[in-house]
Amino acid sequence: MSQETKLVDVLVIGTGASGMATAVTAASQGLDVLVVDKQPQFGGTTARSGGWLWIPGTHLAQEQGITEPPGAAKAYLKHEATTHYDEKRVDAFLENGPKAIQFFTSQTPLRFDLPPVFPDYHAEAPGGLPGGRSMVTRPFDGRELGPRIKQLAPPLPELTVFGMMLGSGPEIRHFMRVFKSPTSFWYVTKRLTRHFLDVLLHGRGMTLTNGNALAGRLAKAAMDRNIPVWLSSPVKQLLTEGDAVTGALVEHEGKPVRVSVRRGVVLATGGFPYDIERRKQLFPHAPTGREHFSPSPSTNTGDGLRLAESVGARVDPTIPHAAAWVPASVTTRPDKSTGVMPHFIDRAKPGVIAVSPEGQRFTNEGNSYHDFVQAMVKACAGRGDTFAWLLCDHKALRSYGLGCVAPAPLPIGRHLRNGYLKSGASIAELATKLGIAPTTLEHTVAEFNRHAAKGEDPAFGKGSKAYNRYQGDASVTPNPCVAPLEHGPYYAIKLVIGDIGTFAGLVTDEKTRVLNGLGEPIAGLYAVGNDAASVMGGNYPGAGITLGPAITFGYIAGQQLAKAAPLGQPAATATRQLAPTA
Repeated sequence: MSQETKLVDVLVIGTGASGMATAVTAASQGLDVLVVDKQPQFGGTTARSGGWLWIPGTHLAQEQGITEPPGAAKAYLKHEATTHYDEKRVDAFLENGPKAIQFFTSQTPLRFDLPPVFPDYHAEAPGGLPGGRSMVTRPFDGRELGPRIKQLAPPLPELTVFGMMLGSGPEIRHFMRVFKSPTSFWYVTKRLTRHFLDVLLHGRGMTLTNGNALAGRLAKAAMDRNIPVWLSSPVKQLLTEGDAVTGALVEHEGKPVRVSVRRGVVLATGGFPYDIERRKQLFPHAPTGREHFSPSPSTNTGDGLRLAESVGARVDPTIPHAAAWVPASVTTRPDKSTGVMPHFIDRAKPGVIAVSPEGQRFTNEGNSYHDFVQAMVKACAGRGDTFAWLLCDHKALRSYGLGCVAPAPLPIGRHLRNGYLKSGASIAELATKLGIAPTTLEHTVAEFNRHAAKGEDPAFGKGSKAYNRYQGDASVTPNPCVAPLEHGPYYAIKLVIGDIGTFAGLVTDEKTRVLNGLGEPIAGLYAVGNDAASVMGGNYPGAGITLGPAITFGYIAGQQLAKAAPLGQPAATATRQLAPTA
C-alpha cells in the first residue's frame, strides 16, 4: 500500500501564537502553508495565557505619545539577559517587533490595547520604563470563528469565574468592586448575563479574552488565508535528505502522511513543561522531574526539541533559569481533577504576606512571579522540598481573593473542605495547622504589622517598586501593597513552583534557523516560541516576554521562509514573487 504524500512550501508544527504567526506571515507572502498539531484543539499554551505581549517601540505606544529613549530597550535587555545576551537576536527582536505589530494589526484581525502605565517588571533598572511596552489582546467575539470555535482550546479553569474568562486590568477591578460601586455592579451584571446566555445557546462563552482571544484572532487570520490546520495529527519524525530537513512524517486521520516541504519545517510545539526527563536535567528544584506543577497543557512534552535533536540540533542547558517560574497552588476541581493555579497578582495586595516553611518572610511579595520563585528557592535551600505559604487575614481574603478563592460574595467553603485553603481563628492556630512554630509565625506577623500600620515594609520594601504598586490596591494609602493582618480568621495557601513556559530551548540564530552543534544552520529547520531558547536569556523583564517574541519571531520566520531558496537549490534560483506585508 503506497503512503500518502503532500507537498507544501512550509510545514508548521504547533498552533500556539508563534506557530500561527509564522503561518499567517508566510501565507501573506504567497507561500503554501500547512499547520499540524497533535492536539484535537488549537491554541496550545497561548489559549491558556494572559494574552500579553512585550514589544518596545510599537505604533500603539507612539499613538499615546510614548516614545522610547534611544537605546533604552536594548540596554534593558542587556541588563536582563546578563550572561546570555545575544545581540543579534535582540536586535532582530527590537527591529521586527514593531513591524510585526504593524503587520498583524493592519492586515489581520489581531488587535491590542496598550495601557500606558503598565510598568516593566524591573522598571527601575537601566533602560526600564514605567509603561508603554506591554500590550494585551483585545477581546474577540468567538462567533467569528463559526463552527471552528468548538476546536479552540479552553482557558485555564482556575482563571475563570463560572467558566467565564475575565479580561485583564479594568474588568478584574470591576469584579472586585461589584458590591462597592454601582458602575461595577451594572458592568458585572451585564457581563454575567451575556456569558450565561452564550453558554445556553452555544455551549461556551463567546466573549474571548486574554490568551483565548489571541488564539482565536490568529485562527481567524489563518482562516481568512485558507491555511489548512490539521488537528489530532502528531509528527512522528522529521524527513531529511543529506543534512537538510525536507519534511516530516505526520499521522493524520489515522494514516501516515509524508509531508514534503519546498522551504522549511517550523517547530512551534510549546517547549517542554511536561517532559519529565528534561525537568530532571534542568529544574534544580525537581530532582525526580515531578516536583513541579505547570498550568501549561500536559501535552507540551518537548516533542519539538526531540525532533530537532534527532537531526543534530541542540538545546542550550546553560540558561540561568530553564523556565519562566511562577508560584502556583494545586487545587482539586469540582470534577475531582487536579488544577494548577498561577499566582500573578494576589501576592501584591495589602494584607497579604508570604512566609517560608519555617514561618519567616523571605522576599518582597509584590515582585514578579519569576523573581518571587527565585527567592522562594533560596529560602528553602537545604530542605528536601521547596514551598512557601501565602497568608492573609479575613478582610484581604474577602476583598481580593487568594489563589483559586474568589473575593466576596462567592463562597469559600469548598476550598476549606478540600484543604486548599487553611484557616485559623488566630495566627497561632493557623501556624499549628501549617506545621510552623506558633511563636515564630506570631512574631513574623507582629513585626510586619508594626510597620504596615504606617504603610511601610522596611524588611523587604513591598510597594517600593512601580510593578508592585501597579498590582496593589490604589485605594489603600499611603502604600497600595501594605496593610496589617489583623482581622481574623486568618488564611493560608501552599505555594509550589510552576512555570508559564520554558526558556531553555533550541539554539537558533536571528533568522529563527535552528543551529547544529557547530553553530551552523540546519537547512530547512526553524524554531519559534518556546521551542527556541528565550531571547530574554532566562530572565523575565516584563508582562508578555513570551508572547511578544513568539509573535515577532513568528513574523521573522515567515519572512525568512519567503526569502529562502527552495531546498536543494542555490539562493540565486529563488524567484518566487513576494507579496507586500503592509
